[in-house]
Amino acid sequence: MALSEETVQDKIEVVGEIKHIQVRTATVIKKDGVEISRAFSRHVVSPNISADDLKKESADVQGIAAQVHTSDVKTAYTKRLEDSAL
Repeated sequence: MALSEETVQDKIEVVGEIKHIQVRTATVIKKDGVEISRAFSRHVVSPNISADDLKKESADVQGIAAQVHTSDVKTAYTKRLEDSAL
């Protein structure tokens, strides 16, 4: 009986006008090559992510962030954060 575990990012979505990147990660447990369990976790990459933190993301997420987190989007996100703090 061989158990194995695999972790894959199975869904990456760009959401809303602020272009948050939602990343879903699946953890798959297999027994003798047959899936017996699948669990999901999610995290969000915001436009104000630091360069150091972005480097920790997958190449796919980094590429999407480079495309959608433009300076206009970053400015709009910062303004929204400031406005909501009032």
